[in-house]
Amino acid sequence: MAVQSVPSKTLLISAIFSLLVGFPSQANSDNVEKLTTASSNSNLAYEIVSSLTLEVGPRIAGSEGDKKAVAWAEAKFNELGFDKVYKQPVRVRNWSRGLSEAKILTPYSHNLVVSALGGSIATPEKGLQAEVVMVESLEALQQTPADDVAGKIVFINKKMERDKAGKGYGPVVVGRSQGAIEAARSNAVAVLIRSVGTDNSRFAHTGAMRYSPDVPKIPAGALSNSDADVLAAIIEQGNPVKLSLNMQAKEHGWQTSYNVIGEITGTEKPEEVVLIAAHLDSWDEGTGALDDGAGVGVVMAAAKLIKETMGSPKRTIRVVLYANEEFGLVGAKQYVKDNLDDLKNIIVAAESDFGAGKIYQFDTRFAEQALPFAKKVSTLLAPLGIEEGSNTATGGPDIYMLPSHGVPVVSLRQDGTEYFDYHHTANDTLDKIDLEAIRQNQTAYAIFAYMMANNDVDPRPAPELEPVQ
Repeated sequence: MAVQSVPSKTLLISAIFSLLVGFPSQANSDNVEKLTTASSNSNLAYEIVSSLTLEVGPRIAGSEGDKKAVAWAEAKFNELGFDKVYKQPVRVRNWSRGLSEAKILTPYSHNLVVSALGGSIATPEKGLQAEVVMVESLEALQQTPADDVAGKIVFINKKMERDKAGKGYGPVVVGRSQGAIEAARSNAVAVLIRSVGTDNSRFAHTGAMRYSPDVPKIPAGALSNSDADVLAAIIEQGNPVKLSLNMQAKEHGWQTSYNVIGEITGTEKPEEVVLIAAHLDSWDEGTGALDDGAGVGVVMAAAKLIKETMGSPKRTIRVVLYANEEFGLVGAKQYVKDNLDDLKNIIVAAESDFGAGKIYQFDTRFAEQALPFAKKVSTLLAPLGIEEGSNTATGGPDIYMLPSHGVPVVSLRQDGTEYFDYHHTANDTLDKIDLEAIRQNQTAYAIFAYMMANNDVDPRPAPELEPVQ
């Protein structure tokens, strides 16, 4: 009996397309096969991330690195042959971390790895010293008598659970964002949290925190998870623990940054837009390779590969690199504010902002009439190992507000099992990106964007009718 060879991914895609009703099967089959082959043989997304991280590096909002990143993005869009490249200004807060030091003084001496949380005020110039009170969560802090907290450093020791979809993040990050507020309500002098991360290293995870106008501002930092274990073990021995903390973060006033945008103009319906996005800024300690250099590389590469391989699409493909995501989605909010009249023209939006793990699921948020088309796109993504998901997509942090303006979103869900080992740390560097995985991401985004830009399917909800007078 003759041995049959296993069909290639491109042949599988060709066969799948021949089963899809409503498309000129041969033309579309050839196109997606050609695009898939081109992307599968391209390292473009990785090369873009490499360029951004090596040539620019850290790019916290308002910094010199941020300014270099904006210039880099403009130049890269032009180098890649986008038809239209432009910027939209965004006012951003310019905060710098400065010195961050912590040390257990008694009953034993230990240096601790700490990072100021983004937006924290500084300690006094020579630091502060105080006894530590440990609580297991923000909720536990809220229930702790104020007399037990006053004059002390609060240590919130809540561990993050590892999860493929990142579901462990939400229950823990609330301590980072609101810990300083709740500790200050009870007159604490500072707050430290166990890093919001799944690693057990001596890299501290930073991230944005908040203050409230009705309570005093106190310094806020994150301990590496290994050092959080050390501190917790000493506290659990039952003896009072005294700690010194010195963080010299500074505010440098407001600066102008930019959302940087590149477009490939549609040939038949240029006013209709397929938007794919990432954010350009990063925290300052690593080089932002996973968060969100990978996303920048994926969406820029996907659009470039479509134009290079297939020519200009029917609808416009717009790549938006948002400013200042890390300090509260500032660029995304400004984009909505400045483009309200244009939002009705966005056919669909997607964002890559969860590292460089392989995509495993395709979720949509489409109107009922477009669900059969969503299923067909899912079928095309299946050879990449991507499963059909739900119709409850949120789309990613920078585009989550778009559905309230009638814009459909999709989520190309990535495997985040290891993402929070590196998230917001000095260890977020280029070597953490797997070439095969980021290539799969660019291929998936290219297929999705190509299909949305070259069909007449409209997944937007029907407009509300004017009331009858």
